[in-house]
Formats: sequence, structure tokens, C-alpha cells
Amino acid sequence: MGQRQELVATTFTGAVKERIGASLADVDADLARRYPGDAGTRQPVHTVYVPADVVAADTVRFWGDQALDALEEHAPDASSLAGVLGLSEELAVPVYERVRAKLLREPVEDLRIDFEDGYGPRSDEEEDAAAVRAAGLVAAMCGGGGGGGEPPFVGIRMKCLEAAVRDRGIRTLDIFLTGLMDAGGLPAGLMLTLPKVSYAEQVAAMAELAGEFEKARGLEPGRIRFEIQIETTQAVLGADGRATVARMIDAGAGRVGSLHYGTFDYSASCGVGAAYQAPDHPVADHAKAVMQVAAAGTGVRVSDGSTNVLPVGSTAQVHAAWRLHFGLVRRALARAYYQGWDMHPGHLPTRYAAVYAFYREGLGSAAARLDAYVNRAGGDVLDEPATARALSGYLLRGMDCGAVDEGEVAGLTGLGREGLEKLAGWVVG
Repeated sequence: MGQRQELVATTFTGAVKERIGASLADVDADLARRYPGDAGTRQPVHTVYVPADVVAADTVRFWGDQALDALEEHAPDASSLAGVLGLSEELAVPVYERVRAKLLREPVEDLRIDFEDGYGPRSDEEEDAAAVRAAGLVAAMCGGGGGGGEPPFVGIRMKCLEAAVRDRGIRTLDIFLTGLMDAGGLPAGLMLTLPKVSYAEQVAAMAELAGEFEKARGLEPGRIRFEIQIETTQAVLGADGRATVARMIDAGAGRVGSLHYGTFDYSASCGVGAAYQAPDHPVADHAKAVMQVAAAGTGVRVSDGSTNVLPVGSTAQVHAAWRLHFGLVRRALARAYYQGWDMHPGHLPTRYAAVYAFYREGLGSAAARLDAYVNRAGGDVLDEPATARALSGYLLRGMDCGAVDEGEVAGLTGLGREGLEKLAGWVVG
């Protein structure tokens, strides 16, 4: 038998503790509702936008082939790409090989068929037909009938809910979703993007549209979720001086999956000249910091924007654009923006090179710190539970995108995916 626990002197009565618990019950419930934590689902490392009149069954494979051709022409081996991007000898070969394998296997992680800026104003008949076609293409992609290398996430960016284009945006959304249902149902990786949001009421309206569609088609409530594009100043700071983006998350009633920063619209709305509109401009850093804090703990992800400097032209021009893009992606990753936009097939090599280098170069250190934390083995850094969560999340994201293998991580930490998810606090269900 174990030893009896000795009595310890206390002052608070049980009634006091019960009263305190009752007084905080609403707070407990609100915290659980608003801040459920990361859902533990895969987050794509990027989103590729393709205009609705351009997208085709083989678009993803075309982007992959174009990216491979760019590598072949401008960086045909590991040492040449490492020289352009400044990769270490240790990283050069594994990063290069994984980039090539990714471009062959899954060149685009998240495809958005664009009915907004990239598509422009069209006649109703033309956009109706494009929406019907988009539904057919997405159904085929998700059913394995695309052009090869189908993306795990795919959907549309509709027109916004501002008065001038509201009816058109709603109609396109309706046609697209109806077409998917008629083709067999909504795919698991469906992504919908609501652009140019400036008021929380617009988010609430989008949530209402989703709910009405679910009721009409007999879908489970909450099945349809969407992304908010943060590309107006009103989305960050309201007329009353309060931060707006947190109110938008709340207005989505659990349907908001991510916040996407719109580099060029937001910069222009702040008066930034065209030559200086970029993801690393101070106005971009401020907006994304507000987005990040508003989304923290809610399960809503944050995505960086894009660069409009395309890797085209001579080898020297391509290399310069690659270095710029690589640096911007690395900068975003260090700031915990694990997703961004890519505008050209030539961006894919440096997107994946930056992502893979980021996770591979930190693999040994992160694994050692996590192993020391789990086994209380000491080391030169004393980590707390919050840091252990961050280390586990880092390794899980690296596994999800293909930068590192589960076997590598297990060999270094003794932890499989389930153990990492538990430490990360990911809500997997």
C-alpha cells in the first residue's frame, strides 16, 4: 500500500472554489468556442490562382512541366540551384531532389480558379458558362480525372459582396456549388475565397449563403467553409479605430478557414507606389501581424501574399527573380506565415526550395530539443510546453509538405505522427 497523503493546511472552502468556477463558466465556454486550437489538418504551402477562362484539365500538370523546364534550363543540377539560392552543401542535394520529385508528383498544392481580378468583368452568359465549366473541372480533378498531379485543395475565388458585383458573385458561387453537388458532392479539399472584405457583415452574409446552400442540399451544417482575403484597410482597422479582422473571424460563425493577405490591393489602398508594393513592405508586415494575432488559437490559418516579379527572360533575370522569391518565402516562414500565393509556374521551384530548406535545416535541432523535452534529458536549451508545441508543429508541417519523412523524424525523436500531434495540441478528429 502507498503512503497516506499527509493533510496540508488550506484556507479556501469548497464553496469558494465552486463559486469561482461558476462565475467563470461562461468564460470557459467562450474560450473553448473561440480558441479551439489548430485542427491538425494539412495546410497547403501555397495557393495558385488561375483565371477561370484559362484553367483547363491539364493546368496543374502544365504548371509542373513548366517549372521542371525552368529548372532544366536555368539550374539543371543541385549545385547550380544551390549557387543561385545560397544553399549549403548539406542541403543542396536533398532539397533539389525533393523539389524535382514534388514537381513531378504534386506541383500545385492549392488551386484557385479565379472569377475576380484575374478574370475581370464578363457577360452573365460567359461567366455562367465558366462557372459550370469550373465545377466540371474540379469534380474531375477530385475524382482523379484531371490532367495528372491533381491538387489536394481546389476551389474558386468568387467576386466580392460589394453592391456592384454582389449578385454576380452569389450567382457564380451558386452555379459552382450546384454543379459540384450534381457531379457527386463537394470534394474534401474544397476551398472558397471571399475577396475584398471590408466589413464583418460581409463575412456574416457569406456564412449565411453557405448555410442556406447546406439546408437546400441536405448537407451537414458547417460543411462549407471559406477564406477571407484581407486586402482593404477597413479589414484591418475599422472606422471606430478597432481592429476589424478579429470581428470577421467571429462573424464567420466557425466557417472561416484562413485569412489571405492581398499584397497589391492592400498596398495600393495604403497609398504605396506600384514599385514598392511587396510582401515585405512595412504596411504588409503590419497587416499580417494583426491578422496573425487575431487568428492565433482560433484554428484559422494565415497566408502571405505574392510577388509580381516573374522569373522569366534570360538566365540572369530568372536567377534574380528566384533569389527574390526564395528570400520572401523564407522571410514569411520565419514569421510563421506557412502559406503564400504563387503567380507563375517559375515560382514553384523556389517555393518548394525555400520550404524544404526551411524544414530540413532545422530538423536536427528541433528533433533534439523535442527529444530532450520528452525525455527530460537536458541540453543547452530549456524548453517549456509552449515551445514543445511549436517544435512538434514545425516537424508536422515539414512532414505534410514533403520536406522531411516521418521515418526521419521518428528516428530522431522516437515519436510517430500521433505522438507529435498530441504534443502539438492539434485537434485531430
